[in-house]
Amino acid sequence: MALTKRQKEFLDFLAGFLEKRGYSPSYEEIAEGLSLASLATVHKHITALEAKHYIRRGFNQSRSLEIDKRYYEEQRQNRQPAMGMEVPLLGRIAAGSPVESLAGNDTLSFADYTGDPNTYALQVRGESMIEDHICDGDYVLVEKATEARDGDIVVALVDGRETTLKRFYLEPGDQVRLQPANSTMNPIYVSRASLGIQGKVLAVLRKY
Repeated sequence: MALTKRQKEFLDFLAGFLEKRGYSPSYEEIAEGLSLASLATVHKHITALEAKHYIRRGFNQSRSLEIDKRYYEEQRQNRQPAMGMEVPLLGRIAAGSPVESLAGNDTLSFADYTGDPNTYALQVRGESMIEDHICDGDYVLVEKATEARDGDIVVALVDGRETTLKRFYLEPGDQVRLQPANSTMNPIYVSRASLGIQGKVLAVLRKY
């Protein structure tokens, strides 16, 4: 049976108290810590969590609450996806003159991107952004957005028909310049009314 938000808060408080103090809280301490209205409410939560096999309590004993291993297993499972979004960051590597490469304990996390429902990926086709190091076949991570500032790399919908990846610049006369990062290509000028911003580029991923 799934936990309610309040039941999860109850278990988190209990686990934190046990870890810090080494013994379980009294009903009064639980009520105070969770801003519950009465001891009857505390008792209600305990009974419900006991029925769901998340906690155990000794009969007629004070401070006898114990958390079942089920809670800790679920906590560990919930942390695993976020941990899987990290890779070791082992140092720097030269693309010009050699630099020192140092091993360390740092990691590079992708959880900020993958955990956000407003983030999505697109595969790039064409070479209009190569001078921004966005090449044909690359993947761009995009944050959903409807507005942009000058210089942002945006996913632009033109006339409700075609999407393109370009840098966004406002021009006089309610015009927009969609600027490619390729000196062999001309910018695209469109009216602001005919342009829809669908997102802004956050990062570029390239597979080899």
